[in-house]
Amino acid sequence: MDIPPLAGKVAVLSLGALPLSYALNHVSALSYPLGVVWMSALILGLLFLAIYSLSRSDIYYDPLFAVFAVFSFTSVVDLLIALEEDGYMGSFMAFYTKEGEPYLRTAHGVFICYWDGTVHYLLYLAMAGAIRKRKRYRNLALYWLGSFVMSILVFLPGNILGKYNSEIRPSFFLTIPYLLVPCWAGLRVFNQTQAPSCCTPNMVEEEQRKGLLRRPVDLALIIYLIFAAFFTLFRGLVVLDCPMDACFVYIYQYEPYLRDPVAYPKVQMLVNMFYVLPFYGLAIYALIFPGCSWLPDWTLVFAGAIGQAQFSHMGASMHLRTPFTYRVPEDAWASFFVCNLLYALGPHLLAYRCLWSPAFFLRPLPGPPAHHEKQH
Repeated sequence: MDIPPLAGKVAVLSLGALPLSYALNHVSALSYPLGVVWMSALILGLLFLAIYSLSRSDIYYDPLFAVFAVFSFTSVVDLLIALEEDGYMGSFMAFYTKEGEPYLRTAHGVFICYWDGTVHYLLYLAMAGAIRKRKRYRNLALYWLGSFVMSILVFLPGNILGKYNSEIRPSFFLTIPYLLVPCWAGLRVFNQTQAPSCCTPNMVEEEQRKGLLRRPVDLALIIYLIFAAFFTLFRGLVVLDCPMDACFVYIYQYEPYLRDPVAYPKVQMLVNMFYVLPFYGLAIYALIFPGCSWLPDWTLVFAGAIGQAQFSHMGASMHLRTPFTYRVPEDAWASFFVCNLLYALGPHLLAYRCLWSPAFFLRPLPGPPAHHEKQH
């Protein structure tokens, strides 16, 4: 997969968030929730007009260019929030975390800001650069789509259900576009044509004739997916207060963060159980039976989703913003880190396998008939 060049104009425009945030932090009118809402909406509107005037041809070619450009600006804002909340800088976003979205001060909020300000930011620049150069970016967009949707599925319900539900301010309704944009963007991305495959009909036929024992990589992935599925189900039962002794021991000795009243870890485990677990079952099926052409795309979506989820979960489990009683005990760090890192790494290896050798998942291609011996 070719990595497109980063969009220079978009990067410069996004870095304008630094001086703007510093200036707004000293405006007294922004010490009120409604002031934060109106100012945020005004800035986003002006930013879109600036992008439209500077890159009109790119937006006409692909409207997602405007989405990536605007979101790259908000990614820089999120990175400023995370750095300020961790004490690495000051006087930039205090007004927003105080009067806009105070739940961003939680450990989970800090780590989704880190992810958005680094991984999402680079993806936005790469995808905007691909549009400017009229190159394909479908795979990057699928990874971003999964990561973005997972962040929203956990963060928004967690804000409503957790202990910060009384801290919801009017700026919470600015997240409504964040619910609509992924739906529209996802439809556009999935409707984009896939890159032409280099696999010939003979290669596809030969690969799909191989049994599972002749595909050791796929066999190893199936074994991994089975263990990951049990781990997903187990943690889902833990947050549902399953009375089994194993669940009790796990939640108190290995991941006490699952009991944190902020609700983000509980929502995360339930999302995994109801969405990731079925995908693991379907992925096992697709690795056994050939011709499941949907798997390569969806492995990218779920790799992005699980990558974002595990980064936020692992980071928040050990962050100082999490109360000491809910942090991972020191004697369980090694097992916690290994299990969760493997849980995050597996879907990425599965996605790489599907992109590296897609012949097994392709539908039989039209071509000359295979050679058969003449029967008498």
